[in-house]
Amino acid sequence: MSLLLPYRRALPLLRIPFSVYLMPVFWFGLSALREPFSWGRAAGVFVVLHLLAYPASNGYNSYYDRDEGSIGGLRHPPKVSAELLHLVWLFDGLAVLGAALLSLPFAGLVAGYLLVSKAYSYEGIRLKKYPLLSTAVVVVFQGAYTFLMTQVGVGAGPAQLLEPTNLLLALVSSLFLCGSYPLTQVYQHQEDARRGDRTLSLRLGIRGTFIWAGVALAAGAALLALVYVQRQELRHLLVFLVATGPVVGLFATWARGVWQHPAAADFDHTMRMNQVSSICLSLAFALMLIW
Repeated sequence: MSLLLPYRRALPLLRIPFSVYLMPVFWFGLSALREPFSWGRAAGVFVVLHLLAYPASNGYNSYYDRDEGSIGGLRHPPKVSAELLHLVWLFDGLAVLGAALLSLPFAGLVAGYLLVSKAYSYEGIRLKKYPLLSTAVVVVFQGAYTFLMTQVGVGAGPAQLLEPTNLLLALVSSLFLCGSYPLTQVYQHQEDARRGDRTLSLRLGIRGTFIWAGVALAAGAALLALVYVQRQELRHLLVFLVATGPVVGLFATWARGVWQHPAAADFDHTMRMNQVSSICLSLAFALMLIW
């Protein structure tokens, strides 16, 4: 039992609950498919991505960041240990193995995602040091790449994947990430500066981060609306507009508070924004699937 104790202490740094906040891209990818798919395979894709691959990426990032302050999903992160890296390799292996049980192309995409996430954090490469490059990597790989990877995982063929409106929706997912990703960095400016990571949010400043986020999210929403109109999916558009009402309201309220008191760009407000946007968008895309 004592041998397992260090692993139990390291497990929270995988931040499995925080990985669930990335659910909207998974549901978005499924909702965009016009052909039937297996819900069993969809469940398998969810497990591989949200319970294995994303936690492995979180843990690897924590291993090299060695954060002393709050990080996404953890107000007081535990000390980093060698056991954390052991857990990362275990989850990496299980993610690729689980993906291979669904399909080899899906396994290849999952392996590619894991390798890129390592380059993002690994001290010898550390893409995170470069504000524009790191943002581009996250926006592409957690957005359009994951959108299409989800569809590959449930068995979508090339015709479905490369259909023009499907590719536009994949672009929408990246635009949404382009807006939301800097917001997740807005309370970590001191920690990032201490490590020498010039993140996009740090370069933009607190107010600039909110302006950037607002523009990118609005661009994503506008493109999404155009695509839904083109696909004659007006019901989907209505669901999206209703579901994102609370998200827009919370973002506007938070931005107004930050404009008056920059200290409001803190861990608690950031986590609340993540939670509300994840829940609302996931419910919206899941409802589109039901309809």
